[in-house]
Amino acid sequence: MLILALDTSAIASAALLTGQGETLAAFATEDTRSHAEVLAPGIGKIMTTADVTGVDIDAVVVGVGPGPFTGLRSGIATARSLAFAWGKPLHGVMSLDAIAVDAAPDAWRAGVDEFVVATDARRKEVYWARYRSTGGRHELLDGPHVSAPSAVPDLPAYGMGAGLYPEQLRGVTEYSGTQPTAEALGRTAVAKLEKGLDLLDTAPLYLRESDAKVPGPRKRAL
Repeated sequence: MLILALDTSAIASAALLTGQGETLAAFATEDTRSHAEVLAPGIGKIMTTADVTGVDIDAVVVGVGPGPFTGLRSGIATARSLAFAWGKPLHGVMSLDAIAVDAAPDAWRAGVDEFVVATDARRKEVYWARYRSTGGRHELLDGPHVSAPSAVPDLPAYGMGAGLYPEQLRGVTEYSGTQPTAEALGRTAVAKLEKGLDLLDTAPLYLRESDAKVPGPRKRAL
């Protein structure tokens, strides 16, 4: 099985993984504002590197957020277009799971039963979700949410959101700059499929209303 995974909830990233979770090729940017420009060339590059075409892909997986409107739209629209053009199954995965999949084993080794994953939501807020580490595997308990850092449960916190607000969140230092990536997202999808769990559809988890508003009726001139 060959999976193409995409995530644009924070940075833009893509990865090709086997059904065992082995990464064949991957790319990720550090820029959080150029998703539309870099995603398609990045996908083309990793497919060339792995010497595969759309015919070889068995499924497309995309991060559905939470994240900002423009970033999520770029990744989800690309995933939908490729899955349709190639005639392949399409699945969604919550993007915070892409951090939790690596955080859970570390939390378990440290004797931590529950933890949170937090990413930057801008506006002095974070996207976050609460997890349990069961034998080193993550289990979602609550979320996703968007809130001020002060509203996040007082638990060990993994992800860039914790790194941005060290006075309010109990950040785990090694994860203070971690963003969701397609590579980790793909491993999350593989782990869920192995356990017989259903993946999500591709409805985006915006969690906020759009800043763009439909203009109201024009006022009459007196």
